[in-house]
Amino acid sequence: MKLKDRLPKPPTPGEALDKVRETELWKSVFRPGSIFRKGYKDTQRDRALAMMNNVLYHLHPVKIKRHGLKLTYTFCLGGLSFFLFVLLTVTGIYLMFFYRPSAGLANAQAYADMLTIRGNVYFGDLVRNIHRWGAHLMVLTVTLHMARVFYTGAYKPPREFNWVVGVILLFLTLGLSFTGYLLPWDQLSLWAVTIAEGISGNSPLIANQAKFILLGGIQVNPETLLRWYVLHVLALPFVLVLFLSVHFWRIRKDGGISGPL
Repeated sequence: MKLKDRLPKPPTPGEALDKVRETELWKSVFRPGSIFRKGYKDTQRDRALAMMNNVLYHLHPVKIKRHGLKLTYTFCLGGLSFFLFVLLTVTGIYLMFFYRPSAGLANAQAYADMLTIRGNVYFGDLVRNIHRWGAHLMVLTVTLHMARVFYTGAYKPPREFNWVVGVILLFLTLGLSFTGYLLPWDQLSLWAVTIAEGISGNSPLIANQAKFILLGGIQVNPETLLRWYVLHVLALPFVLVLFLSVHFWRIRKDGGISGPL
């Protein structure tokens, strides 16, 4: 056999092009480093830069102070409050599929929908009770979180601005809890909004205006339920998410969890 017959045949132009394509496909799909423009270096500095340039940086800081890891210092009250807010959002969206904020004089659809959720919707009564008790727990955890921040002196400079944000979040939480109290449109809800009407009617200077904003009229009426429903599911949650984002951002800007006194 001649020597030239033993040598491998050179690939044709088509085979060479297919080989190049397979190589590029392998590099672009199966090689992990190819998804990064400048490659991936597993060093401490590069891990820190990747975290600082990440959208979740404010939720997952690069470093955590030692005292911040102690459960007895924070009792994770801030994290529990945020978890309950997420839980309430998920359960609230589920309940919105079966609830209509209609309270006509002849047909109180809201109350009928509440009974339907409790008796005829799969897991309806369970989800409603999770939403109800989760709201009570969120008010409790936010209040305890504010008390913990006060008694540990975490409101002092440079965190005084975040303390004001936290106070606003507390009032928003109370507003969400109270507006949700009206939505079943039962006797307990009607008397609760009647008390709110009396309180707003005695506010200085803007008594009539505040009363009209809350009730949509001069007394409790079907428009009152619609106004409180919009406040509960749209206006107050939107404002709360904005202030919650500022709250998380200021925690990181102020150096993380404050140290003990």
